[in-house]
Amino acid sequence: MIPQDTIVALATPSGAGAIAIIRVSGEAAIAISTGIFKSVRGKDLEKQKSHTLHLGHIVDGNKTLDEVLVSIFKGPNSYTGENTVEISCHGSTYIQQQIIQLLLRKGCRMANAGEFTLRAFLNGKLDLSQAEAVADLISSDNEASHQIAMQQMRGGFSNEIANLRVELLNFASLIELELDFAEEDVEFADRSQFNELIERIELVLKRLIDSFAVGNVIKNGIPVAIVGEPNVGKSTLLNALLNEERAIVSEIAGTTRDTIEDELVIDGIGFRFIDTAGIRETKDVVESIGIQRTFEKIEQAQVVLFLVDSSRFTIDLLKVEIEKIRNQFPLKPLIVVLNKIDTLAEGTLTSIVEKLSNSNAQLIPISAKNKTGIEDLKNQLLSFVNTGALRNNETIVTNTRHYDSLLKALEEIQKVKYGLQTNLSSDLMAIDIKEALYHFGMITGQVTNDELLGNIFANFCIGK
Repeated sequence: MIPQDTIVALATPSGAGAIAIIRVSGEAAIAISTGIFKSVRGKDLEKQKSHTLHLGHIVDGNKTLDEVLVSIFKGPNSYTGENTVEISCHGSTYIQQQIIQLLLRKGCRMANAGEFTLRAFLNGKLDLSQAEAVADLISSDNEASHQIAMQQMRGGFSNEIANLRVELLNFASLIELELDFAEEDVEFADRSQFNELIERIELVLKRLIDSFAVGNVIKNGIPVAIVGEPNVGKSTLLNALLNEERAIVSEIAGTTRDTIEDELVIDGIGFRFIDTAGIRETKDVVESIGIQRTFEKIEQAQVVLFLVDSSRFTIDLLKVEIEKIRNQFPLKPLIVVLNKIDTLAEGTLTSIVEKLSNSNAQLIPISAKNKTGIEDLKNQLLSFVNTGALRNNETIVTNTRHYDSLLKALEEIQKVKYGLQTNLSSDLMAIDIKEALYHFGMITGQVTNDELLGNIFANFCIGK
């Protein structure tokens, strides 16, 4: 499966900039680069040590294209495990294209999406879960998603899976050995130790599976729907949270006809706030469509902010509205946000809070206009995210493919556990153990196929 040709791609974002990096990898990478590079000191790149930098010019015959800095990495001590050259040139798009076209004429071909990382995997520099973490690291846009990707890329997740797989493989070997001596009725695998191992694997798998609920929202951002009647200050709240005039604010009810979304990072966690159309009875066709979309966004949200104008509402009616949302979306965290508290008479707020204390929802008083209570609201949002595992640097699963393999592995492990409890024959248990090992191997890439690799690396950017 390991390709022998030499590939080239732009490793930095496309477009003009101060510098650009062109990456070349393959057996002939250094030889091809030598043919187009003229060192200021007359050096031959093929005779230079690995991990060295060299100043010179890229030349096409008698034509000088640019002054560059060339980095040499000799395999297997490189990112891809192959000979690799990185050419740092000036960031003109014309220069970039001229150098790449020259390399193509000299024998390189354009790299496919993620092909450098694919080669790193095929050459044993990374396992599959670490390779996937590279893409997550590139796309991370907040501290939490960056931390998870770094932990996975350093091998935290794959090491945990690999250790379980090795232990299970050892017992699987003993079970297989028993099958060879079936007529003599001997047991090489200690059933009590095997049962302890299976229970430990089951516990670890359940923990990893449970972590996906947190990891998935951290990776993609936690969607928060801001809902309520028209003109209660939803758009003002969005602007206060983002600290910018993102949504149009007016005294006219029904100003927001469609959903408005924007992102905010709070204490390293990404939140996607969705300002929705006000919920009310209306004959306006456009506004009705906006209200319909509001309910769709509530369905998609992880947290619901129910905004209330504290200067014009009744306790009983509010309790009914809270109950409606609770009945329709029972599993979603709900925060009742009492807005416009700056308009209340002294002592009124305390009375309202007391009356709503048993309303089965978190209660946060704010003034979106004056930005009072916004920090309390942010802290409450953070409390819904279980970041304990993140702070303790525990393994958090964020990849849907990994999650699916873990579920299938757990199913097989539970079959093995049942087999031990019911004294199932070794040959039948061996089948379930092999299936569990297969799903473990699918995560780290010990078991793989071309189609799987194609799907994974197709999502990478060119040049990585």
